[in-house]
Amino acid sequence: MCKLPVIDMTQTGQNIARLRQQKGLTVKALQDIFGFATPQAIYKWQHGTAIPTVDNLVVLAAVFGVPLDDILVINSF
Repeated sequence: MCKLPVIDMTQTGQNIARLRQQKGLTVKALQDIFGFATPQAIYKWQHGTAIPTVDNLVVLAAVFGVPLDDILVINSF
């Protein structure tokens, strides 16, 4: 049986936090971009307890000006 790749949520979250800071964006600014009522989703992404949906990943990539591969960390075993 082949091993499937897995998203490393912790490292992906670290990338989101790093890229956000490099762009000079606050969590509040990202919250406003996504139209979220609270910043909880963004904090969960950054702490690796949740992963953005595919459509939100596409928006993050556009906002940060990077390809999806610069956000997602995928481990192959």
